[in-house]
Amino acid sequence: METKHYNVFVIGSGIAGQTTATTCAKAGLTVAISDNRKFGGTCATRGCDPKKILMQFADLVKHSHQLEGLGIKKAPKIKWKKVQKFKTSFTKPIPSSTENDLIDLGIDLYHQSPKFISKNEVIVEGKTISADKFVIATGYVPRSLKFKGSDLLKTSDAILKLKKIPKSAIFIGSGYVGMEFCYMLSTLGCNVTMVEVGDTALSQFDSYLVKKLMKTLEDNGVTFMFNTKPISIEKLKKNLKLTYEKDGKTKAIKARKIFNTAGRVPATEVLDLEKAQIKSDESGIIVNDFMQSTSNDNVYACGDVSSKSLALTPLSGLQGHITAHNIIQANTKEFENPLVPSVVFTKPQIASVGYSEEEAQSRYKNVNIYKEDASDWYNAKKENAAAYAYKIVVNERTQKIVGAHLLSAQANETINIFTLAINKGLTVNEFKKLIFTYPSYTNDLKNMLKDVD
Repeated sequence: METKHYNVFVIGSGIAGQTTATTCAKAGLTVAISDNRKFGGTCATRGCDPKKILMQFADLVKHSHQLEGLGIKKAPKIKWKKVQKFKTSFTKPIPSSTENDLIDLGIDLYHQSPKFISKNEVIVEGKTISADKFVIATGYVPRSLKFKGSDLLKTSDAILKLKKIPKSAIFIGSGYVGMEFCYMLSTLGCNVTMVEVGDTALSQFDSYLVKKLMKTLEDNGVTFMFNTKPISIEKLKKNLKLTYEKDGKTKAIKARKIFNTAGRVPATEVLDLEKAQIKSDESGIIVNDFMQSTSNDNVYACGDVSSKSLALTPLSGLQGHITAHNIIQANTKEFENPLVPSVVFTKPQIASVGYSEEEAQSRYKNVNIYKEDASDWYNAKKENAAAYAYKIVVNERTQKIVGAHLLSAQANETINIFTLAINKGLTVNEFKKLIFTYPSYTNDLKNMLKDVD
């Protein structure tokens, strides 16, 4: 069998893979890219973007309920089929437009996941391909859950394609994806139960704010079940039955749908990495600061699947640029992990950037904590919002802001202000001197730094 050779072979067509491939092609290298799913990656076709389109309708209903009786006579009814059609108008064009853009640059496309057969060869679509450099940008896939009947579980892909809002649903896992879709479905009339093996939801966020968020979801009718271990799923006539163990007792609950939202893991299982001597662990492909595999110099990894990344689209694009630069210019640009804000798009949203209270206390001799329930502040009261709160962390010695944690209707936007403040090393007094629009959630940020708890 004849072997076809490229300068660069990219595995994965999300933002990281696309960025690497297009940059290398524009530099005159011969490039190919492969994907076992539709081209365009998770975020644009089956992740962040379509999810936000659907969730804005839940936000509308939620906001209307908050103002019901205060000027809103009745919350609007959502025509879900039209909502899905609107979402599809965004996602449907992406695969073909992505492919056309790549083809226009002379990049060869392969519609299958390759398997490594040596340090510099793969088999894909029945062809043997060699390359000077391979780039793995395969992203994440849902974590597999292994128990009897687990094949009946659906993933977030199925939620994005729901033909109607189910009467009831169970989510196994209360991380980002589980909490966002829990909020969306419960707001739109679904009876939701959250099942979590741990003792809290959103364990990576500030517990003070998470508890307040959970209270708003419970008011939506959501039931949280912590320290709960799924045992089996059985298909009934209309429902699915989940049998679980909690407090040493075995019980069961029923729902129309059961979703696996127990997190995501690096998508490397089908690549046969060991045949190319590519080291990986639960964090992904082990790479150095050049995004190059520590065990195979012919291989780079970028985006979610690399050991140096978080599952966030802006980082994927950045790492794609760095990977391409180092392929073209022989490892002359190092990746430096930037300060990255995180958001859960519930309503209210919960957002975080910088150090947690515990992390700051372990780093600095003394810290100041600015913390308050702000549900009686103007911006919350005008919306009749159920929750508004914050926790800001400051290094006492330097008075610099080192962490910010927000729960509000606009936390996804206002957390960016604190991201800028931390990046620029602003002190509390310097921050409070800034002038923002009024009345606004951004202007509230200065008021959050008035009194030390």
